[in-house]
Amino acid sequence: MIRSIATVLALLCTSPTTTEMVEVRGRGEIDLAPFACTDTPRSTVVQRACYDEARHRLLVRVNGAYSEYCGMPPATFDAFASAPSMGQFYRQRIAASALQFACGGASTN
Repeated sequence: MIRSIATVLALLCTSPTTTEMVEVRGRGEIDLAPFACTDTPRSTVVQRACYDEARHRLLVRVNGAYSEYCGMPPATFDAFASAPSMGQFYRQRIAASALQFACGGASTN
């Protein structure tokens, strides 16, 4: 029994750490390591929101596809995350302001 536990612990310590990668519309694959992600079961429009507070980047999965928004202040993300209707907030304040939150150039994973 002790040998089994030691083997399992050794495997856990030596197994490679992998991070989740997602395909983002128009950007390619992005590593989610710097993002704090949350599934959003209370929204029928937004399935998942991932926010990188250090870089002010938001990834949102809507209808199964991720979109990226840059330069999003933490206060805007907080308002989005706590909105009574995340879908309505997303459509009116984020997607409608896509130029304001546009990400320039290639992705910076």
